[in-house]
Amino acid sequence: MPQGKRIGILVEEGFDDSELIELLRIAADFGLALTIGSSPSKSYRGKDGKLTILAATSAAEAVADDYDAILVPGGYAPDEMRLCQSMVDLVKRADNLGKVIVAVSHGPQLLISADIVRGRRITSWPSIAIDLENAGALWRDEPLVQDGNIISTRRSCDLPLLGAVLTAALDTDLSQGDPARANCVGPAAR
Repeated sequence: MPQGKRIGILVEEGFDDSELIELLRIAADFGLALTIGSSPSKSYRGKDGKLTILAATSAAEAVADDYDAILVPGGYAPDEMRLCQSMVDLVKRADNLGKVIVAVSHGPQLLISADIVRGRRITSWPSIAIDLENAGALWRDEPLVQDGNIISTRRSCDLPLLGAVLTAALDTDLSQGDPARANCVGPAAR
């Protein structure tokens, strides 16, 4: 497992508690994990009220170049994140750099706003499939899909699949070649 990687985990009010807990656990295996909110030093509460987390920095202060991966939990938070232009810009810049971007459940809503899903295979919570398709994504009803530097999962119960795929992605230079067409995982790759 790669060590010393900087992982940014985006947080906003109403994140999915179980998804954020699992993403924090996975990110801790790689080294430094920092929470990035819309405001610095602000506490954000999960939709189930099980977890409150303090943002280490704000999206406006975060620099995509400083992170190896950006993780986006689901819940209600992505709908709030997409209203924060600095979060949208951070994700767009990370994609332009070929950084690994993980979106869970409703997380791809933020990717839609960053305009990075067109022509890419993405999975998500089923209720946003139409939004992804309308944005040009190739939606798949699969537990985990990787298309280049973007890794997406449908729901929290699919997150145990993420560790190995994230490890491989962090060990690979996804900024080379055509990241939108590399390393697709799942039946869509065949």
